[in-house]
Amino acid sequence: ARSKALNCPVHDLPVSIALSWFEQKAVAVLLSLLSLGLKNIRVGPQLPAFLRPSIVSVLNQKFGLMLVGDPHEDLKNMLAGC
Repeated sequence: ARSKALNCPVHDLPVSIALSWFEQKAVAVLLSLLSLGLKNIRVGPQLPAFLRPSIVSVLNQKFGLMLVGDPHEDLKNMLAGC
């Protein structure tokens, strides 16, 4: 809805996402975000067991997927658009 209102593609919206893996629904949320072309999504506090290092590497290269780290640094980078 916002992309239509702002007349720009979803992946151009100024959105920062940190996705926590506390529930199984997080997998569906991540796949939905990736299917929309969103990039630089932070996940954590730990990667789920099904995400093997090789899969994480591909997702990092293609979508900028990254593991959350220091909350202050993550927030600073998210606000800077990194």
